[in-house]
Amino acid sequence: MSPATRMTRRRFLAAFGGGLAAIALAACGIDRSAQPTPTFSASARPSGTPAAEPTATAGPSLRDRIGQMLLVGFHGLTVEEASEVASDIRDRNLGGILLFDTDQPTHSKVRNVESPAQLTALVAGLQALATTPLLVAIDEEGGLVARLDQRHGFPPTVSAAELGARNDVAITRAAGDQIAATLASVGVNLNLAPVVDLNVNPTNPIIGALGRSFSADPAIVTDQAEAFIEGHRAARVWTTLKHFPGHGSSTGDTHLGVVDVTTTWSAVELEPFRNIIRDALADAVLTAHVFNATLDPEHPATLSQPTITGILREQLGWDGLVISDDMQMGAIRQAYGYADAVRLAILAGVDVLTIAQQQVYEPGIVAQTIDLIEGMVTDGSLTEARIDESYARIRALKLG
Repeated sequence: MSPATRMTRRRFLAAFGGGLAAIALAACGIDRSAQPTPTFSASARPSGTPAAEPTATAGPSLRDRIGQMLLVGFHGLTVEEASEVASDIRDRNLGGILLFDTDQPTHSKVRNVESPAQLTALVAGLQALATTPLLVAIDEEGGLVARLDQRHGFPPTVSAAELGARNDVAITRAAGDQIAATLASVGVNLNLAPVVDLNVNPTNPIIGALGRSFSADPAIVTDQAEAFIEGHRAARVWTTLKHFPGHGSSTGDTHLGVVDVTTTWSAVELEPFRNIIRDALADAVLTAHVFNATLDPEHPATLSQPTITGILREQLGWDGLVISDDMQMGAIRQAYGYADAVRLAILAGVDVLTIAQQQVYEPGIVAQTIDLIEGMVTDGSLTEARIDESYARIRALKLG
């Protein structure tokens, strides 16, 4: 395996790439033609997961533990025994699947979602293949970012911006209840929401301009996000705070290329994360690919040990699950080789690597990634103990 590439700020920023805003909208599953109209205990297991993991006489292999660290998108409306996703779940102990309504690589409006009945059968079929319960994840924020929309027979949703403008926690709790009930009904157990980015830059093309932030006020964001989360906990659906350490002040879209927030980001953007973690309402935290030389002059947040371990884990006290944003996004692909990015993310403190298969679709990516990480343990660039830390956090969420 080639030695790690050391990325300087100059080199990282030299990889900056652009694209059309329409690409960004499609990458987020946003269809402007279909805009909507307008306490769970820590031990409770979200719906759609098997009741328990079967016991075994020997512990899982290193490859099986690594498989649990991957959250991967796939093609298909039904469970096909010969499909790659079925093989990855059955033979490689894949830890999670990520659902989309549309398929960006082929520009198709069909990917995993056709109707409530179809999606319920798909998720149940995939769970039936799993020895360890699957994380079944989706981006169902509400508003423009809602994979389960009226086109497919699901209820309309309301954007975070609209909820934040009303600033009524009872209304937001009801919106959270409705979204969570929809997810639970089809077997989805992990919502990659709420967005707790501050709306510092209302023209931000991927957050503010799309109505994904509750507010620029950290107190409003905290209150609204906690009400949204409480609705999910009542339905036993896990939630994910995103995008750490804050994407709301950016002027660019990390789907398309490198985004530097060094001069726009401020520490106030950490407050919603800090507050929700303090209030014991966080289930998982999803990282941003933004670059901030003040926090780390070498790497974007997802690949930054000072940011993920230093700030999130040590300063904010988060010892739960950390999920990366999509490792195939432009902000990572344009500046790093895949192997280096995977290694750096794990060293930074990421537990689950998201491979959405939406920017590009790479057959065999699960086997390839398991091979990469296993090789890194073998050559000493990662330790088995570090893999075990992530595996323990994944099990604690799934089976605790």
